[in-house]
Amino acid sequence: MNPRLPFTIQRRLATRDGAATLGRAGTLHTPHGDIATPAFIPVGTKATVKSVLPEAMAGLGANAILANAYHLYLQPGPQIVDEAGGLSQFMNWPGPTFTDSGGFQVLSLGVGFKKILAMDVQGKQDDDVIAAGKDRLAHVDDDGVTFKSHIDGSMHRFTPEVSMQVQHQLGADIMFAFDECTTLMNTRHYQEHSLDRTLAWARRCVVEHERLTSARVGKPYQGLFGVVQGAQYEDLRRKAARNLASLPFDGFGIGGALEKQQLGTICGWVTEELPEGKPRHLLGIGEPEDFFTAIEHGIDTFDCVSPSRVARNSAVYTRHGRFNLMAAGHRRSFIPIEDDCSCYTCTNYTRAYLHHLFRGKEMLSATLATIHNQAFIVGLVARIRASIIDGSYWDFRDEFLGGYTRPGAASAATSAT
Repeated sequence: MNPRLPFTIQRRLATRDGAATLGRAGTLHTPHGDIATPAFIPVGTKATVKSVLPEAMAGLGANAILANAYHLYLQPGPQIVDEAGGLSQFMNWPGPTFTDSGGFQVLSLGVGFKKILAMDVQGKQDDDVIAAGKDRLAHVDDDGVTFKSHIDGSMHRFTPEVSMQVQHQLGADIMFAFDECTTLMNTRHYQEHSLDRTLAWARRCVVEHERLTSARVGKPYQGLFGVVQGAQYEDLRRKAARNLASLPFDGFGIGGALEKQQLGTICGWVTEELPEGKPRHLLGIGEPEDFFTAIEHGIDTFDCVSPSRVARNSAVYTRHGRFNLMAAGHRRSFIPIEDDCSCYTCTNYTRAYLHHLFRGKEMLSATLATIHNQAFIVGLVARIRASIIDGSYWDFRDEFLGGYTRPGAASAATSAT
């Protein structure tokens, strides 16, 4: 057990024939409360889950919220959050918080479609091509990244040390080391170089994290997770995991480029190399079917913007699949989104009302749809955890995926009564 950020494993997932798997149910203890794992961590990018009150997120069962260091650095600034008493106090969120390092946003929002692979006239790969009509807004070197703000065009510099300083000021219970997030279109040669760079940055993050922990006397301890990159190369993923495991991280994130069909395989490569007694977080995964795959391969927590993002575009989740409330068939559908859902939206509002709100471009539409989607996703992962604890995981998995992913599931969701 890590004494600074304790993580206890309560039950391990076994296969149907009793053989051990990498999956487990546990509890991650933080200064702002416990996180029962596996758990989905909703994303509150700018210290808010878009369109939803923090009190509502607590009410639907969320264990923690993840905010973004890049966005909060640009606005309102980490000093403001620090003066407010840290992220939890600033946003009136009573539970644990995560912040990502800002690396992904610096290298995506800040770069103008960075490293979109192209072939030159000789057919050679080029790792440094920008998409047509896009400007380069960020420049990566071995020391850090210089980037232009997507808000006002001002220039900024993120290094591992700056990322640590920003995240310490934000005051999250769990933060991530600064890393370079590559794409599937980068060459093998670039992936190797990037992996070395990310390891060097990880070492610098550890040093700065320890310095700041000692300097900020009286502040609650903030856990630091290293981030495993390596795209879809088994040797690179395993090498990255082994290297990071040798450093005094409190846990580990799995990030970077991967194809969905490779999700379980890549998670398995990584978790086989990581210390068993430390938590593992999968960055940017939020679709129901992916949770089962990742959990079976040793993942403890997840974050993703998807439940909120699709909700704002009128898409909602049900046990029969996902459907769109804007469809004409819901105009006179006087039933809830999900008939056995106890969320605030389904308890009080009908599909017809939500259809009306979306058609009328009313702001309440996003609020009500987001509440349902977050309740559905948070609740699904909580039920997966409960099924691991009571030994019914495989039956629950078969039942849920049989209804959610079967052919015609979305149509069934639309017509469900």
